[in-house]
Amino acid sequence: MPEKEVFKSRFLKSLFFITLFFLILSLFLLFRFSNTSWINTPSYNLILLDNTENTDPIQLKSIPFPPSPDSCNPNQALLKVFMYDLPPEFHFGLLGWKGKSNQIWPNVSNFSEIPSYPGGLNLQHSVEYWLTLDLLSSSSTTPNIHRPCTAILVQNSTLADIIFVPFFSSLSYNRHARVYVKGKKDMNMILQEKLVKFLKGRDEWKRFGGKDHLVIAHHPNSMLLARKHLSSSMVLLSDFGRYPVQIANIDKDLIAPYKHVVKSINASNSLDFEERTTLVYFRGAIYRKDGGVIRQELYYIMKDEKDVYFSFGSAQQGGIRTSSVGMATSKFCLNIAGDTPSSNRLFDAIATHCVPVIISDEIELPYEDVLDYSKFSIFVHSSDACKKGYLLNLLKGIKKQKWRQMWERLKQIAPHFEYQYPSRHGDAVDMIWQSVSRKVSFVNNQTYRKNRYRMSQEFLKSR
Repeated sequence: MPEKEVFKSRFLKSLFFITLFFLILSLFLLFRFSNTSWINTPSYNLILLDNTENTDPIQLKSIPFPPSPDSCNPNQALLKVFMYDLPPEFHFGLLGWKGKSNQIWPNVSNFSEIPSYPGGLNLQHSVEYWLTLDLLSSSSTTPNIHRPCTAILVQNSTLADIIFVPFFSSLSYNRHARVYVKGKKDMNMILQEKLVKFLKGRDEWKRFGGKDHLVIAHHPNSMLLARKHLSSSMVLLSDFGRYPVQIANIDKDLIAPYKHVVKSINASNSLDFEERTTLVYFRGAIYRKDGGVIRQELYYIMKDEKDVYFSFGSAQQGGIRTSSVGMATSKFCLNIAGDTPSSNRLFDAIATHCVPVIISDEIELPYEDVLDYSKFSIFVHSSDACKKGYLLNLLKGIKKQKWRQMWERLKQIAPHFEYQYPSRHGDAVDMIWQSVSRKVSFVNNQTYRKNRYRMSQEFLKSR
């Protein structure tokens, strides 16, 4: 055979094997990331809004489950909650739900009747949706819902530890801000005015000046009008970035996790150290205001470094899918301050078991009083991160064994940040109710301490 023909034959064989290799590799990666469940579950009914690529409403999934053997005893619950029966326009009506005549709440024991939450980035601030569903499912009318006995709905407000205000404020902002209906007022402002008027007229509010009320304002722009009128209440937030300390602060208020938007990774499918080929990952908006200027500085420092993915990006046009794969194949994921101290990237990193690198000096974290973030996250001062070479040298210097310790811990704690219905022990909904219970105890103790002298004197003077 002529030398030219031999060369051509070898070239074709080589090309065939190379093509076959990449085909097998692609199938392997597809298999590894196709599973989006965070835990192997028995046959229970479960809504887990894991992620979405667009803004279409997510359809709820229903799987048959056995009825719960025991109902929740109110006397055994950690937290007794009274919830106002606000008109649907404040909650599920914002999702397009219309009940029958005089029906305020959907039938949460029938999954087909529960309105789905809109997809896209709306999901990240959906906290009130999950908490409201959980409370509704705790009543005696839903015996088939199996859930933790952490928080339970009570009908008598005087027996409650906290009074819950079921206003979907983040959704109201996303749907109705700048949708003007009466002169210069948009529907979001009108709903807030109605809410303030309603609460201020209630005996439950007047009893303690609203201090025993729980209000949700997770989107940083939600409740802009109402927040100053309801500042005495306990507020559930994403951070304190846009709040003056006299309205919201760590002493009386709580931080709740964002609902992650990337695909969560099953612990058994999580890639190990060698399989994560990217050292550092960041994808998102780079030019931000206020404390987010650091993103721009880090971008110019790191964008051309080897093993670093630092790029502009959005949730549109497959952006969430790109971030899902990118974070799941990276060792470290940057969580950098933006317009506000917090961002959803921290919770996306946790969901993909990518060790979070938190560069946000003013950030407050969910459940930090019971969860040690230093065991699965790395904190870096903004001033240090902006020094050329500092961040990259720090991360390159972390040994495989230490990274694996954080990775293993991430797989253990990731379920604490999953929102789902019905709620499960230790998930995001359950952890939030536990946090509320601890905060109620803390605030009550502070009140007793402030009033102990007065109470002592009153007791001594009494007959």
